Amino acid sequence: MTLNGDAARAVIDAAVSARAFPGAAAEAGTVDGPLWAAVTGHLTYEPEAAAVTPSSLYDLASLTKVIATTSLAMRLVGDGTLWLDARVRQWMPEWETGPFADVRVRDLLDHSSGLAAWLPLFQTNKGREDYRRAIAALAPVYEPRSKSIYSDLGFIVLGHVLESAAARPLDEMFAKVRDEASLSPTLGYGVEPGRDVAPTEFDPWRGRLLAGEVHDENAFALGGVAPHAGLFGIASDAGAFARLVLRTFRETTPLGTPELMQLFARKSDVPESSRALGWDTMLPSSSCGTRMSPGAIGHTGFTGTSLWIDPARGMYFVLLTNRVHPTRDNNQIRAVRREFHDALLT
Repeated sequence: MTLNGDAARAVIDAAVSARAFPGAAAEAGTVDGPLWAAVTGHLTYEPEAAAVTPSSLYDLASLTKVIATTSLAMRLVGDGTLWLDARVRQWMPEWETGPFADVRVRDLLDHSSGLAAWLPLFQTNKGREDYRRAIAALAPVYEPRSKSIYSDLGFIVLGHVLESAAARPLDEMFAKVRDEASLSPTLGYGVEPGRDVAPTEFDPWRGRLLAGEVHDENAFALGGVAPHAGLFGIASDAGAFARLVLRTFRETTPLGTPELMQLFARKSDVPESSRALGWDTMLPSSSCGTRMSPGAIGHTGFTGTSLWIDPARGMYFVLLTNRVHPTRDNNQIRAVRREFHDALLT
């Protein structure tokens, strides 16, 4: 299938002109490799700002949830270290009784655990054990499995479960999977000094413009290595990961078997939810636009990133921006994402 790269490029060029974001890097392709790629704009709005290049690093934000954390969950389920129906109370003794006692690992993955979407825990907590205790003490905001509320807090708990089950830190586990899959070391937690990185927001809490450190405050308070945010990468890194996912639908890879990939990509039976295990699924009203196949899976990131994979077409679509620069109070990205994907598939 061909892609309308000219139309997609026009969308992101227009978005830069409208100040939806300073610049962007995009890629689309198949399991065999990229078919189209583009960069546009600059790293910031400053007159002397460097232009975006194919090697420009972006804060991937919540793409971390699928690229790192969901991938690690697949690995641990695949090798028998973890079970999707295991009760989380096994690793959260405070949940032995009470409203979270029956919450399972799969409920964290499909965002149906009953936990709130987000809380500013960074204001009073620092480090993994502080966060574990703080979240364990919360009350549910809805009955677990009665609906789905996208939750950073649930993924923070999931990270604790993965690290406890494997007895290894998250970044070490991810680096192992990345290396086994022959993904680039530029895809990872943190940024080496001197790298070409797109700044995100001027953060009043930290008192500085963030460039090369994780934008998400809770991820920062967790040391920059978190299950819900923290990865940095370039557009081709996200593309290479997408090709790995497409391969896993067909053959066994370092992520797992085709059967496991299909299980994680299947929409959950939680009422009125579009969530699969870690992934979101295609809705015509979502960021993927209206033209992807019903079985498409994807995710977005708060900083202005997105990744969608369409197994039926055998295609993937990457868009990386720093739409939160210089402030998060700019939501034009919502319309741009939809226009971008629809333009590519015209």
